[in-house]
Amino acid sequence: MIEAIIFILAYLLGSIPSGLIVGKLGYGVDIREHGSGNLGGTNTFRTLGVKAGLIVTSADILKGTLAAALPGLLNSELSPLLVGIFAVIGHTYPIFAKFKGGKAVATSGGVLLLYVPLLFITMLAFFFLVLYITKYVSLSSMLAGVYGIIYSLFTRDIPLIIVITLLTLFVIYRHRANIKRIIDKTEPKVKWL
Repeated sequence: MIEAIIFILAYLLGSIPSGLIVGKLGYGVDIREHGSGNLGGTNTFRTLGVKAGLIVTSADILKGTLAAALPGLLNSELSPLLVGIFAVIGHTYPIFAKFKGGKAVATSGGVLLLYVPLLFITMLAFFFLVLYITKYVSLSSMLAGVYGIIYSLFTRDIPLIIVITLLTLFVIYRHRANIKRIIDKTEPKVKWL
């Protein structure tokens, strides 16, 4: 019974639409009506600016971290990685926002932050390195996932290898329109100051 409650709580945590909340309460803007229409951090950065983008991205990361922490907090033997997947699903298909959410990047990172903090930190560094070189957030997100798979292979942690591979494939799937725009050279680039 506690396992079912944990999975439901993880999904509900993931479903909290940070971008929608920050946009409407802080700016009077529904970010779903602007930019890519996505509820994630990247669209928030582009639509509302750096401060809102940082708040939304941090909240989305923490949703994954808190969800992955639920087994420990509720004395369950469930894997934090497995529970974290439910938060990622919630973030991507949120019940509180008509099942149209983000692209799973930040919340996936939050799950990894709890399970393997060093992997999260190095993935973040790799993300920013690729972002600096390419100026594509989407490409940086996908390649950070690939880096995570390679890193996980060295840990020999089979659940981690499986989950990070699944999450990376899911992130790539969610970015399929971005991939087409990168190929067509129409994907927006980050403008550095």
